Amino acid sequence: MRTSTNHAFVNQFLVYTLVTICFSGSIGLGTVWMRHQISLTANANRALEAHIAEVQRHLAEAATAIEGEQDSDVLLQRNAAWHLGLVPPSQAQVVHLAEDPVMHLATKRDRGLFGDGRVAIAFPTALRR
Repeated sequence: MRTSTNHAFVNQFLVYTLVTICFSGSIGLGTVWMRHQISLTANANRALEAHIAEVQRHLAEAATAIEGEQDSDVLLQRNAAWHLGLVPPSQAQVVHLAEDPVMHLATKRDRGLFGDGRVAIAFPTALRR
């Protein structure tokens, strides 16, 4: 039995059409999934940004409270109210730094970290004559 060429062409056309539809559908499904993942990531980023803003607000509030408590008038009031008997430091006890105090403290902390002394290392070498 012989198959007509028109029938074979129609079968190939249907197969190619189904493959094209499946391929287009998988691309569409992949696109929808990708957009969903982008949406989830954006929502997670928004939540993280809100949490970071909240933590920064709490830090700012704590810094403001600390600065308020470190005021000299407040410290004198606390000293008098709690009968601590503390006196202000004399001029001999005060040291003024010309450099940045943070860097000075960091240098002081890291002074022995990297080894202040020099270490001699000997490498054996061969001399050719």
